[in-house]
Amino acid sequence: MRGHRFFAVKTMLFGAAAGALGMVGCKPLPPSKPASEWTPEEARGAQVYQRNCARCHYPTTTAGLHGPGLQAITKVKAMPSGAPPTDERLTAVIARGRGEMPATRLDDAEMQDLLAYLHSL
Repeated sequence: MRGHRFFAVKTMLFGAAAGALGMVGCKPLPPSKPASEWTPEEARGAQVYQRNCARCHYPTTTAGLHGPGLQAITKVKAMPSGAPPTDERLTAVIARGRGEMPATRLDDAEMQDLLAYLHSL
């Protein structure tokens, strides 16, 4: 009985230590750029985002709506798909869709403005 209790305590302490170590390695995501500091391209991109993306993606959190939240999407090592968040990859996902995300038809200027906005998140 005493050995079982020791094992349970040891397991609980190990789990707590592992959780604490995992949290130390996590860095908070950088905040989004305030709208008052947006460039004209970022402001136009925010409009493109509102028309085409906002119904499925939150812009300033990683919490999901119908798709993943996009806070710091260009600043993380990998998107939720595991792919790096390069402009080329983001453009491909937006233009062609992926999984349940439908393709979004944007002209070149709209795409560039949307990418500028995504970089502000």
